Amino acid sequence: MKSKSNYATDMKMHELNGSTLQLKNQIAVGLDIGTTKVCALVAAPDYLPNTMRILGLGIAESEGLNRGVVVNIDKTVKTIENVIAQAEQQSGVKITDVVVGIAGDHVESFQTHSIVSNSNPTKEISQSEVDRLIEEAGKIVIPADRKIMHLIPQDYIIDGQDGITDPVGMSGVRMEANVHVVTGLITAIQNIYKCVERNGLVVRDIMLEPLASSYSVLTEEEKEVGVALIDIGGGTTDIAIFEENIIRYTSVFGIGGRQVTSDIRQLLGIIASQAEKIKRDYGHAYLESILDDEIFMIPGIGGRQPMEVSKSQLCQIIQPRMEEIFQFALAEIRRSGYAHRLGAGVVVTGGTSLLRGTEELANIIFGLPVKIGIPSGISYSGLAPEIESPVYATAVGLTLHHLNLNKMKKEEVVPEVITPEEEVVAEPIVEEVIPVQEPVHAEKPKEKGSLLYKVKSFLDNL
Repeated sequence: MKSKSNYATDMKMHELNGSTLQLKNQIAVGLDIGTTKVCALVAAPDYLPNTMRILGLGIAESEGLNRGVVVNIDKTVKTIENVIAQAEQQSGVKITDVVVGIAGDHVESFQTHSIVSNSNPTKEISQSEVDRLIEEAGKIVIPADRKIMHLIPQDYIIDGQDGITDPVGMSGVRMEANVHVVTGLITAIQNIYKCVERNGLVVRDIMLEPLASSYSVLTEEEKEVGVALIDIGGGTTDIAIFEENIIRYTSVFGIGGRQVTSDIRQLLGIIASQAEKIKRDYGHAYLESILDDEIFMIPGIGGRQPMEVSKSQLCQIIQPRMEEIFQFALAEIRRSGYAHRLGAGVVVTGGTSLLRGTEELANIIFGLPVKIGIPSGISYSGLAPEIESPVYATAVGLTLHHLNLNKMKKEEVVPEVITPEEEVVAEPIVEEVIPVQEPVHAEKPKEKGSLLYKVKSFLDNL
């Protein structure tokens, strides 16, 4: 039996082990399956409030996707396997389930309206009734080859009173909602699921990538006054517009950073890997942003002479394509009807936003304040410097969403993973409590009863 001094130590270790087990159950993984890269980010909630601990990161060049859509199952499966292995190696955590991002020009969105009635007008509206109203919005008729991915409530109307953002607790007979609906091709969604599940992983949720990016790069103040998020990925550019902390509009079109690389490759007559490298090392999106017009060398192909190219010549290839991307984005913003309601302007994120001069060019085209978005909506610890880049905006947002799912589920500690040391701790506590109280009430009556019995026996014998 353990001494009392060891009980406190054991109980402390039990609490620490319990915290560790709970932390294991709260592990979150965001899997960003993009056209040019696949990224897996492993994180957990930190002990400090509003802080996420980055545990591991896996990233690899994407193969098998085109404009956000899977075109080769085997190559995509292999790439996912590679990044998951990297992330597990770095974090020391076995990954079992993930939240996956989806994009592509097959994604479409529109507004709809739903109505339900309340049979008891004196009863307060509950969350279940609000959920029923949103579920009703999903019963609209859509093409057979499409599937609803998100139903995002915009605002509510109770008995004709509009502008309500949270109807829970209110009273009313007729409840209505304006809902933003995001749909995608069933085959594109199924192929994403297939590639992930072939690696033995469970898809906890699938999420539109601009919505995920907004979690990580936009502040509550920006979403309140109105902001347009433009996420320029490898194969697509994703747009999400917020006002009054509600997502009002989403759009995806199939032009991105890969087109910029392709332009460089074709006009300079070089291979794709060379084009990508010089784009990252010397690329500018805006001619006026070049302070030193440096000349650099490009190795010749097949024994040919090296080629001399200046930054300004390279910019003359890049800038027209970047202008086109921003012009398309501007057209989408105008189509949304929120072009004049963006008090916080435009936030540009994604790997292509790292091109020098992107902020200046966007400012000229949009005529609004522009900033480059990096993950900043929450504090980070652990491998924080690794993810402080627009490249990881989507992966961080997906991970944050996974953390929120874990929090809502309130997962309990799984009994199977309790260690033998933890199982032994409970027994000595029972031995300490029960024997201490038992003698106090049992021994005195026993002694008294024994003496009376002897006296009674003596008198009886007389």
